[in-house]
Amino acid sequence: MLINFCGKRQQFHLTNGQLSYIMEVTDQGYLLQIHYGAPIGDFMRQRVYPKMTRSSFSPNPYDLSGQGFSLDTVLQEFPGYDTGDYRESTFEITYADGTKATKMTYVSHEIFSGKKKLEGLPATYATEVEARTLEITMEDKIRGIQAILSYTIYAQLPVMTRSVRYVNISGERVVLNKAFSASIDFNHNRFDCIQMPGTWAREKQLRRAPLSNGIQVLDSKRGASGSSLQPFMALVEPETTEFAGEVRAFHFIYSGNFAIKIETEIFEQTRVMVGINDFNFQWNLETGSTFQTPEVVMVYSEKGLNGMSQTFHQLYRNHLARGEHQHQERPVLTNNWETTYLSFTEEKLLELARGAKKLGVELFVLDDGWFGERHTDKTSLGDWFENRDKLPNGLKSLAKEVIHLGMQFGLWFEPEMISEESDLFKQHPDWHIHVPGYPSSLGRNQLILDYSRHEVREAIYEMMVRILDEVPVTYIKWDMNRNMTEVASVGRAPEAQMETSHRYILGLYEILEKLTTRYPHILFENCSGGGGRFDPGMCYYMSQSWTSDNTDAIERLKIQYANSMIFPPVMICAQLSEIPNHQTGRKIDLNTRCAISMSANFGVMLNLSKETPEDLAEISKSISWYKENRKLIQFGDFYRLRNPFETNVGSWMFVDPLKEKAILIYTQMQYQASNPLDRLKLIGLESDVVYLIDKQEMTGAELMNFGLYINHDMFGDYQTKVIEIISSKLVY
Repeated sequence: MLINFCGKRQQFHLTNGQLSYIMEVTDQGYLLQIHYGAPIGDFMRQRVYPKMTRSSFSPNPYDLSGQGFSLDTVLQEFPGYDTGDYRESTFEITYADGTKATKMTYVSHEIFSGKKKLEGLPATYATEVEARTLEITMEDKIRGIQAILSYTIYAQLPVMTRSVRYVNISGERVVLNKAFSASIDFNHNRFDCIQMPGTWAREKQLRRAPLSNGIQVLDSKRGASGSSLQPFMALVEPETTEFAGEVRAFHFIYSGNFAIKIETEIFEQTRVMVGINDFNFQWNLETGSTFQTPEVVMVYSEKGLNGMSQTFHQLYRNHLARGEHQHQERPVLTNNWETTYLSFTEEKLLELARGAKKLGVELFVLDDGWFGERHTDKTSLGDWFENRDKLPNGLKSLAKEVIHLGMQFGLWFEPEMISEESDLFKQHPDWHIHVPGYPSSLGRNQLILDYSRHEVREAIYEMMVRILDEVPVTYIKWDMNRNMTEVASVGRAPEAQMETSHRYILGLYEILEKLTTRYPHILFENCSGGGGRFDPGMCYYMSQSWTSDNTDAIERLKIQYANSMIFPPVMICAQLSEIPNHQTGRKIDLNTRCAISMSANFGVMLNLSKETPEDLAEISKSISWYKENRKLIQFGDFYRLRNPFETNVGSWMFVDPLKEKAILIYTQMQYQASNPLDRLKLIGLESDVVYLIDKQEMTGAELMNFGLYINHDMFGDYQTKVIEIISSKLVY
């Protein structure tokens, strides 16, 4: 059934044999949280919370005065505001009288098969046989405000998703000051918190630390999900490891300002809340109107962090990504950026394309600089028409030349930005996000177009359509290289200005929906100065993301390792680049650079005219090997074996679903004299199958329970081994 409501006990039980989520409605209509964790077949208890003799400073609801029940101490499902619970609230609403006290109680519920689409927002999806959904209507009948709590549980995955739809039935306008998507209480605080802080070129750096009393906030105020923190958090038991122990993970499907709040209090309870950041946020909710919050993905694992990741990978490959490219192998590409930057000619580009084709590259991507008067990064964003000085024959001619070579043609855009030195700015100097009469901050010499305005979105859309209808483009790299400041929208009423950042994201999603629908054959790659907006909201529209501008293999070892916590390899893009590396100056062996970049969607960003014939031959060999194995790498099961944030080694495996073939990648960062031997136990194989490694036979049980002595012959820094593991029945 997946979702059961027991009328006698007034309990909701969501379970699929991999998790249980239990809520209870009290006689007064309060919705309480009972259990989220390991599956329970049939929960028999009722009125789980005993009467508590606690301080009078934890007040009792009026209808339960003196009965030992306080909203300040019980575990709640949808905590209200200013009605006796002094912890963080799920929402905050200002009414016409200027007050905010709100307490919602249960009214009704509905259970149905499948999952509804969220209007204007990305979300996971499921058929009627793949999931069931529970909608609980809560209401403050005095205030005239409803909240529809949505819970979807997947049949085959330990996954729930949650969102809230706020409804104003009061007869007058109210103001939402905070509208979170999910809240959940736990009866203890014995958790470690895993998060992913970062910055440009050093995205998603894993951190794990115990919770302490107070409120911890993981958030972005940048107008984008941002590289400073991913909209992700996992609570794990202190003893949880990569392959064992409980994990409860939260991921927010949204690309703008977000907040994850974790509050622990003196009674050693923990509250987790996920939603749109209340910084710079207000929403005028007119009478009869609704506000839909984005979706929170909740993953439960009893098999440690790898179990969590396997679930995220399956969910996002099959229930978030969409379109023609969802299950297609991704092409090997080359990009001209680090070879030419903004200074190129048509002949330079074709020379690079011809060299790439000889190596086996399948897609040529023209990066920044092909439009307007784009000779420096101070000009021309917003002028999406060809620069005929650089491309005298035009984009269409260049694309046809590339296609004639036997490759596809791709193009870079940064459609959300405008330069002050541009025709578009001269024509529409008020089209960017800014406070009139107040100086605007610049980021990368550019301003942000106001996508909360329909006319702005339509103008950019029409410019892009003119290019894409004419030029045979099969790939777009969609970039976004600065964050919001001085957030305001010209023409919007003063009381509605704090809606701007969310309306911007809704506008972005609208234009992405239109473009991906109109051009289903185009493979869209998400980029924001690297991983600055690599989040599940963007993954709904774009099948893959540029993970970091940092292409240094050792830095990427960590960045890609952390990304694998939540995103499958087929959503992660990596490229083989120059040495000395343009971000770190480090010189790393070609074998290691290839191995790390081939652990995702592989590309080449090299000035091929400067490479030696020997290196070119090695790169060509690597591309051929990658093509033979990319289905396994992009769509196989991914396992992490060594954590480069904690050790001197990073290691992972790709295993095909039939467990007949696997690829092991092992990278040693710094070498030390008298290096300790590392016996590496593998994972994900069949115990009774005989596998071949370099013609030597070993059983799966031997490889997983005894392992391989792997670093005994690795001498020097930045060394990598790539080991193929093949079932003997495929060979003999």
